[in-house]
Amino acid sequence: MINPKPSEPPPNLTHEAGTAPVDLHRNPDATQLTPHAGRYAAGGLEVVPHPVVHTSHDTFGYLIEAAGRRVAWAPEFFEFPEWAAGADLMFADAAGWARPIRFAHRAGGHAAAVEVARQAIAHRVRRLVFAHIGRPAIAAIDAGLVPPFGEFGTDGAVYTLSQQSR
Repeated sequence: MINPKPSEPPPNLTHEAGTAPVDLHRNPDATQLTPHAGRYAAGGLEVVPHPVVHTSHDTFGYLIEAAGRRVAWAPEFFEFPEWAAGADLMFADAAGWARPIRFAHRAGGHAAAVEVARQAIAHRVRRLVFAHIGRPAIAAIDAGLVPPFGEFGTDGAVYTLSQQSR
């Protein structure tokens, strides 16, 4: 697990080759950390990386479990991650709106908010928060459009789950 200095925002943890506010690959001494997508468990909390289809290199989302609740952190993906099924809360990609965004040479891309919402319903996700909002989704929001399910995350918002068992 990466623990940045308190004054720095956390690095991009969707893939080990990702860049962070402090580029760990070019200047590892800046934080004395090495990016690693790995399992973490302590005190009833478990964080497990799961692969997502996003780009040509290994890319991950995380399933976070505690107190009988499940949170899926998957802010970047091209195909809806099956492992997020049944999550109490899912943070998801909304870079596209009605169509996905395809990377060059068909090396993956970003999902469309409308399809992510439909897939979340089909996969019994209880609450969906769009965390990676791209220009097409912003244009849709500005036009007054809303997805069939879910909400758009906002900077500084806090999302909580009760400790009740499902």
